[in-house]
Amino acid sequence: MVYQKSKDDSARFLLGTVGVNPLVCVGVNPSTATAQKLDRTVTRVARYAELNGHDSWAMLNLYPQRSTNPTGMHNVHLPDLKAANEQHIGEFIGGRKLTLLAAWGELITTRPYLRGMLKSIVEITDAPPCDWQSIGGLLTSDHPRHPSRGAYLDLQPFDIHAYLRRL
Repeated sequence: MVYQKSKDDSARFLLGTVGVNPLVCVGVNPSTATAQKLDRTVTRVARYAELNGHDSWAMLNLYPQRSTNPTGMHNVHLPDLKAANEQHIGEFIGGRKLTLLAAWGELITTRPYLRGMLKSIVEITDAPPCDWQSIGGLLTSDHPRHPSRGAYLDLQPFDIHAYLRRL
C-alpha cells in the first residue's frame, strides 16, 4: 500500500496499491480513508480497477485537504498545499501513460479554486499523455460521476480538454 500524507494527516496526497497498470482516480478531496481503513469511495475505486483489468489503483484529488464534506474545505486554497499536491501527483505519474478516472461529480463546483486545480493536474498528466475515462455517461450537469454513487457502470472515454473548455 502507498500512503502519502502531511505530517499531521490533515492532507492526503496519494493512497493506493502498487502495480504496473494502475487505475488512477482523480477525486475532489480526501475524506477518511487511510492505508489501514478504506472508505466507500476508495473501496469502489479498487473494485473499478479490478473490474477493468488493472492490477492496482491509486486515489488522487484536486485538493488534498481532508474533509468528510467538500464544503468543509478551505474557502481559499493554500498555495503550499496545492504545490505539494502537484509535486506528489507529478512524481507518481512520472511521465507514464496511465488511465485516469475523472471522478469528482458535481463536487467540483463546491469551491471556485477547484477548476484551477484540475487545469494544473491536466497539465501534469498531458506530458505522457494519459488516457482519461469516466464512469458511464456524464451527469446531466455534464460532470463525470463520483465513484461512490450508483451502480457499477462501464468506463468510457472522457475528453478532459473539452470538459475544461466547458467549465
